[in-house]
Amino acid sequence: MAYHAWGDPQASHAVVCVHGLTRQGRDFDTLAQALIDQAKAQGLPPLRVICPDVVGRGKSDWLQDPLAYQIPQYAADMAALLGHLRQTSALQTIDWVGTSMGGLIGLVLAAQELPLRMKHLVLNDVGPAIAWSSIQRMQQYVGQTGRFANLQKASDAMWQVSQSFGPHTPEAWLNLSRHMVRPLPDGAVTLHYDPALGQSVRKMTMEDAAAGEALLWQMYDQIKVPTLLIRGADSDLLSLETARAMGERGPKAQCVEFAGVGHAPTLIDPGQISAVQLFLSQSD
Repeated sequence: MAYHAWGDPQASHAVVCVHGLTRQGRDFDTLAQALIDQAKAQGLPPLRVICPDVVGRGKSDWLQDPLAYQIPQYAADMAALLGHLRQTSALQTIDWVGTSMGGLIGLVLAAQELPLRMKHLVLNDVGPAIAWSSIQRMQQYVGQTGRFANLQKASDAMWQVSQSFGPHTPEAWLNLSRHMVRPLPDGAVTLHYDPALGQSVRKMTMEDAAAGEALLWQMYDQIKVPTLLIRGADSDLLSLETARAMGERGPKAQCVEFAGVGHAPTLIDPGQISAVQLFLSQSD
């Protein structure tokens, strides 16, 4: 599993940022730089930001068994990464910022003992209950990595299925898209993830989703870590009902909502970044 590291390699604290279903760790470039800059400007202790490519995405290897692309596998991989970081660096504590799938991984990890203590948990537009209609939408496109003449064509195609991310300038969207593609032998590009990811998504049934939801609520109720829930006001994945329930049980998540955004906020807007910075600066 590849990961992208920012900041001081000798820091005792890190923010681990984990991406959504078909994305990759470079999605957090803007947030990572903002967090590092804030630490320096405020004279805070050295900070490291770790942004993994979840297995099957970006620069990480692909699994031989496509049906292993599941949250338990990802959580085990991340626990192994945290153990590796503990052994090879000065890290002692982490904050977790997870978008969609990355948030679910963080939710699972926050409910168990980890090699590094988690001080804060940020769940970006995700919770234990995921709308079935949203899963059905994913079943339509996940695994279709396509073939595009160049980066701009790929960026335009991704925008057509990602407008729920909210307003972005063409430059900002192109920058987000840059690490989402890999070159093909003929000079064209394709999306930078294993097309087999779609198999486990399409295999999911309503019964599977309900069983997973029940288990995730059990885990959520065990979390003791201060938790921030970020919600796109127009999200089709995280309902207002679920968000309210998350504020009333388990860690009683603080909730901040962003208008004009669906699933999921990209955390490059200054207001979204400020919300994360403010929460992570609170004492645990």
